[in-house]
Amino acid sequence: MSDHTIRHFVTYSGIKLPLNLNTPLEEGELRHRITFYRAHYNGAEQMVKVEKVVYGEIESFHEYRYHPGGALQEARIVMVADGECTVMQYAPDGSLLSSETLEIEEES
Repeated sequence: MSDHTIRHFVTYSGIKLPLNLNTPLEEGELRHRITFYRAHYNGAEQMVKVEKVVYGEIESFHEYRYHPGGALQEARIVMVADGECTVMQYAPDGSLLSSETLEIEEES
């Protein structure tokens, strides 16, 4: 089993993190899509990154880290066009500990 897999989806549902992606897409269906989500999973099948792709460009992405027990520990949400990154920290019981939005520097 690979330690990293990538899957594609049409959309997500709900408001909880990590995103609940649904309607899987096959690789061949991507060229006909204006918008889709590209999800990266680790060897434990935990989503570690998800990118919203619009017209071939990454519009936003989430990066996730997990507590040893599997609960979400940290979510980083980056809005590329806005130049913002929101970092949220979670306790092992799922309660939000902190949330901070920062401006990100553009890469040269």
